Amino acid sequence: MQISVSPSVFVTYALGSCVGICLYDTQKKIGGLGHIMLPHFPVDNPNDQVHRYADTCLPAMIKKMESMGCLRCRIVAKIAGGAKMFNVADDSGFGNIGKRNVEAVKETLSKFQVRILAEDTGLNYGRTVYFYTEDGSMVVKSFAKGTKTY
Repeated sequence: MQISVSPSVFVTYALGSCVGICLYDTQKKIGGLGHIMLPHFPVDNPNDQVHRYADTCLPAMIKKMESMGCLRCRIVAKIAGGAKMFNVADDSGFGNIGKRNVEAVKETLSKFQVRILAEDTGLNYGRTVYFYTEDGSMVVKSFAKGTKTY
């Protein structure tokens, strides 16, 4: 997870079931990119890295942005990733981790009243995300679908 003032460019490579979250304050031109690996922080491992989990990374990102002068009412989100990268016979939690990650991201953003302006999630292919704090654009590149700008 990283937050910066404009102009900055962030990138996270090879998102499969992981979710890239771009947060942006449109007035301050401050933004950040988080790379969510799993939905929920493991309470049985309090020394784990909070930025890996939707329910702990997003609050940390918002708190950092607010400490830099951002207002939550101006922070918006763009998300990408959350693919189903493995076909599992019984469609277990392992096979659906991308879907669970997207659901946890949306739930946490809703809890903090952060609107999602764009989304490129699901399906069965990986993505690389570029996020530009100069204008809040998210560029998603993939071999399967080419390049899309949000």
